[in-house]
Amino acid sequence: MAAEVPYSHLRDRALNDVFFRHVADFTYDWESWHDPNGQLVWVNRSVQRMTGFSVEQCRKMPDYPLPIVAEHDRPRIEKMLRDAIAKESFNDLEFEIITRDGHQRAMAVSWQPIFDDGGTHLGFRTSVRDVTDRQVLKQQLYLYTEHLEQVVQQRTAQIAQLESTRRQMEKMAALGELAAGVAHEVNNPLAGIRNAFALFRSDLPENHEHYGLLELVDKEIERISRIIHQMYQLYRVSPQVAGEIKLRKIISDVICLLQPVADRYGINMKIASNDPDAMVRLPESELKQVLLNIVRNAIQASVPGTNVTVDCQSDATSVVIRVIDHGTGISDDVLPHIFDPFFSTKSQLKEGMGLGLSVTRSLIDSLSGTINVQTEVGCGTTFTVRLPRYIT
Repeated sequence: MAAEVPYSHLRDRALNDVFFRHVADFTYDWESWHDPNGQLVWVNRSVQRMTGFSVEQCRKMPDYPLPIVAEHDRPRIEKMLRDAIAKESFNDLEFEIITRDGHQRAMAVSWQPIFDDGGTHLGFRTSVRDVTDRQVLKQQLYLYTEHLEQVVQQRTAQIAQLESTRRQMEKMAALGELAAGVAHEVNNPLAGIRNAFALFRSDLPENHEHYGLLELVDKEIERISRIIHQMYQLYRVSPQVAGEIKLRKIISDVICLLQPVADRYGINMKIASNDPDAMVRLPESELKQVLLNIVRNAIQASVPGTNVTVDCQSDATSVVIRVIDHGTGISDDVLPHIFDPFFSTKSQLKEGMGLGLSVTRSLIDSLSGTINVQTEVGCGTTFTVRLPRYIT
């Protein structure tokens, strides 16, 4: 065991430059002393621990420390050397090195000029520390921050969507309640008109000159009745009792009911299914109403001579029904409003009051389903309805 050096002896050597070099050699950071022209005078032993290059190898480098510096950072270190020669100082300039065994490490250098007691410029010193771990943490923090920003954006979008849905639901509730009230008030006098008209018609002979108008009046009364029924549905969003039904049969019934409309518009209707015998547990009347509204709209939007296809795909838990037309499509300014009550692009009132898709979405929402639209102007539109296969 080495003998302990007395404190007084250490004090006597306090001004010895060799002693200070010993202290510097055991400094953890990579320390260098350059003369006023930038040439290396001295470098401590930490350089080998950090770079793999020995003190002797560093002293033999004509342009030390550039051979150790990563090529992309050499211009920065060259500027650092010029600034240091100009007696400037700086703290914590980051750069990268390539160690002797080829590994890349992140470093940070600080430098300041050196003067003796008389003010003579002796050059400058540099102090380099390994900040690789710090860089890794910074990268991790950056990635975490970026991820957090994405999460915030997603949450913001979700909140905006929820707020939009809430406003739409409030709007639907208010309009639905108004529609139900109006329908109730109109339904009573309409029933009286219908009964009176039936009596009047039964007493009018068929050879009467205005007898032909009776059929028109009867159709208009029926149309008013259908409108009132739709207004009731806009408010009543609770589904009826679900039952076991064959999905293909429901679609076939809807196609059959709308065949006269398709013939009038010159449209061919087709059914496609991955499981023709698929059974579902859904309220039949609601499902029929949803399909009637969407398929009727598809027919009315189609170009004569084209097809309207009802494609049904089912799995163990859900049913996806796509109604595909090859019509005019829906423009960007119209698309956001197609589910709004009383919004319609149809030119004639007899074609609808703009309640069909509003009622459809209300019914689908009550069945815990979704409805989406894909459209291209001039090419056609696809309405996609996704419903649970079984509800209680």
